[in-house]
Amino acid sequence: MSEWKTRITKVQVAAPKATSGDGCLVLIYPPGLDLGRRWSLGSSEIVVGRGSDCDVQIDRDSVSRRHARVYRVDEQWFVEDLGSTNGSYINDIPVQRSPLRDGDFVKIGSAIFKFLSGSGIETSYHEEIYKMTIIDGLTGAHNKRYFLEFLEREIARCSRYGRPLSLLMFDIDHFKLVNDTHGHLTGDHVLKELCKRLLGRIRKEELLARYGGEEFAAVLPETDNAGAMAFGEQVRELVGATPFEYEGDSFTVTISVGVATLAGGGDGSMEPTGLIKRADENLYKAKHAGRNQVIG
Repeated sequence: MSEWKTRITKVQVAAPKATSGDGCLVLIYPPGLDLGRRWSLGSSEIVVGRGSDCDVQIDRDSVSRRHARVYRVDEQWFVEDLGSTNGSYINDIPVQRSPLRDGDFVKIGSAIFKFLSGSGIETSYHEEIYKMTIIDGLTGAHNKRYFLEFLEREIARCSRYGRPLSLLMFDIDHFKLVNDTHGHLTGDHVLKELCKRLLGRIRKEELLARYGGEEFAAVLPETDNAGAMAFGEQVRELVGATPFEYEGDSFTVTISVGVATLAGGGDGSMEPTGLIKRADENLYKAKHAGRNQVIG
């Protein structure tokens, strides 16, 4: 069982904004049988925690036995931390007691909920369920399923129009050490912050996806090998140039990148798994050549 670091953090309070009516919490992370489960907030208070007596039970080491409570005062919902080890967060801001607004992300240990309220709650819930089919709940990048479908379409288009297509596979160097040294909540923050940095670099016709664990993929339509190698160096610099910070800890993170390119035309018969294998082989070479580099 992993050890969780107890942290003392500066508590902030999110700015209030009135909400009305009943609300619900929807689990959007981590993946599992309860992903997408909705807990209606019909009563005046519910308790979230690891204990079997909690209204919302999250059986994860990062969640305290009685972690937080969600309660209602008139038409306004609030979250209050109950002295948990790892804290409670609204939109990544640590809170002791804070009002909830429609669409807020509530983090309890490593579990992330989305708070929905108001007259359009059913529509919002079904929209959230759809997002879960294509978006990774932690990082905001697309998920593996959507990535494979997107890559298959782009390979076919590459063949049809004779245009290049490049794929980057990359992962975080020594990510296990980050988890072991700083804790799994810090590891989650690193994954999320990495994607935040890279999503700002991805163009609308390109795709960033979480392939699994700490491994990611970027699909670059109409980009030749030289362009993909330059892109790989840019994302490597975006990750490694600025230290990652989380609750008083500051540390450098680097990535290794493997690149594979289809020239177009005759490459159209390649399956997505074949192109992924080529990029993964170059990622493996980058790892064994010393990490923190791009090979393709």
